[in-house]
Amino acid sequence: MKYISTLTMLILCYVSFSQNKQILYGFSEIPQALLLNPGGKVNNEGYFGIPLLSHVHIQGGISGATLYDVFADNNIDFNTKLQNAINSMTSKDFYSVNQQLEIFSGGFAFGSSYEKNEYLSFGLYQEFDFVFYFPKDYAVLALEGNQNNIGRAFNANHLSTSAELISVLHLGYNKKVNKNFTYGIRGKIYSSLLNLNSIKNKGSFTTIPGENNFYDHIFNLSLELRTSGLVSSTDDSGFESKDLTKRILFGGNLGLGFDVGFAHQINKQWTLDASLLDVGFISHSKDVENYSVKGDYTFEGINPLFPETGNGQSADEYWSEIEEDFEELFTVDTTTAKFTTWRPVKFNASLNYAFGEKIEEECNCIKDESGYLNAVGLQLFAMSRPKQPQLALTAYYYRRLFKGLSAKATYTLDSYSFNNIGLGLSAQFGGVNFYVMADNFLQYKNIYNAQSVSLQLGFNYIFNKNED
Repeated sequence: MKYISTLTMLILCYVSFSQNKQILYGFSEIPQALLLNPGGKVNNEGYFGIPLLSHVHIQGGISGATLYDVFADNNIDFNTKLQNAINSMTSKDFYSVNQQLEIFSGGFAFGSSYEKNEYLSFGLYQEFDFVFYFPKDYAVLALEGNQNNIGRAFNANHLSTSAELISVLHLGYNKKVNKNFTYGIRGKIYSSLLNLNSIKNKGSFTTIPGENNFYDHIFNLSLELRTSGLVSSTDDSGFESKDLTKRILFGGNLGLGFDVGFAHQINKQWTLDASLLDVGFISHSKDVENYSVKGDYTFEGINPLFPETGNGQSADEYWSEIEEDFEELFTVDTTTAKFTTWRPVKFNASLNYAFGEKIEEECNCIKDESGYLNAVGLQLFAMSRPKQPQLALTAYYYRRLFKGLSAKATYTLDSYSFNNIGLGLSAQFGGVNFYVMADNFLQYKNIYNAQSVSLQLGFNYIFNKNED
């Protein structure tokens, strides 16, 4: 039975995701690229996203041992594989889930000049974000027990997790100052549907030889779980899914945030761009319930001998007394105090080199303003997380295959793996744009051993700029 909780941790951790969209970033033919850099280049007069289909996004990864490490048919004893998997991981190995669904979106160019060098974009999307750090000491305790770890202090702060379901209403402004510089900013209104976080845990658990019993169990704890939107969705008051959807637009706990970014054309072939996303907060005051256990406790364990029958105490009363003593030892305080959460801030930056000008067959010459067919570059991604930043470095190659079809290939080094190869395609037929992107192709042959996978796709209708 001691393996069940440990296995549950590993299995739940396997389904995990990150927020890096390295293939979409800088892919200017796709309108949703503005969500990653509000100051990026804009190549259309306007667009509208097909509702619920304009951007579907899900990513997955694991920075530690995979299911294959534990369940592989390789003639190694299961207990040995489980022990090795736990020993190979640290409390900083993390697993997270991120999913986005764009409900509606659109944008249009405007301005006093013929060039229309200003652009407004807007939309509403739903996002689910979850992060879970591997509780190393908890797993070791569950697997080995405390008898083999007398005197060892198990860290309570290894338990760190947060989850939230939100909707984001946003409005972005993009300004092309001149042919070399563009900047943009996006304002956001967050509406939190559900939130659960436990990221400030402290303390320890230690077993030492006892005086009145074999062992004394020493607890020094400061544990806290904060929730909003959870109580009403789990009680028996008749809560329905439609009550959850009412919170999507201004019905939940509200917050504010912004994105900012720029793109600078250093010269004809070199471009530098960067963005800072989700600088914001959410204030939780509705449907709040928080739980905490704080203090120093000593539990002397269970008396291994039943009392004599003649003293008037039955076995059932004996076990009931033990249960009551244990429950009284840990007092769970429940409050409804409001709290504030900060959004995970994300940073993107890339340096891009374009080459390969298009040659016109009619005159065997370069067409003015036609741009380059190829580009290579490096992109840096960073995101704030409770224990340490999540980082990724991507090298990419972009190619305009022909009019209406472009491709981007990426190679990413991140917290999950050093061999993540991805590919994205954007196709446009008339005004209809479709894109699809996926990564980590090398590990698809054994999905159970994959460190990360992702998928993005969407449909838009784009009003193109007039071209010869």
